[in-house]
Amino acid sequence: MGKSLGKEYTSKIERVAFLKDNCDACENKGYMKPYTPEELQGHKENLANVSIEIAEIEAEMKQVQAEYKGRLKPLKEQRANMVSNIKAKSEYVNEVCYRFTDREARVTEYYNDEGDMIESRPATADELQPTLFQPRIVVFWL
Repeated sequence: MGKSLGKEYTSKIERVAFLKDNCDACENKGYMKPYTPEELQGHKENLANVSIEIAEIEAEMKQVQAEYKGRLKPLKEQRANMVSNIKAKSEYVNEVCYRFTDREARVTEYYNDEGDMIESRPATADELQPTLFQPRIVVFWL
């Protein structure tokens, strides 16, 4: 047997009848059927069109993703800051604080506007220098 059978029949119906009459069995079988040159050209054109459409959709998707990413970024930063503050059980603030230097104890202490000490450290040499105004803490007993 050669690579083709029944090619002498020009009608598809006659060729199928010849093959069916002379075969051992008819079975459904998958295989790669070669394209004709016209079919191949048509599929190449379809591939080009699909590729262009995919590129356009992917460009749109990148724009949308960039938009969502821009909207998410400040929220993620806020969340990270909140988690950090909750873990530390405090938050970082920048506000007016009041420095007091105890020259006898050689200590400098900072107090917030609520009167809570927020920092205590050894006084520097500049802080220990005498000034014209020496603050005194006056305590009233009631």
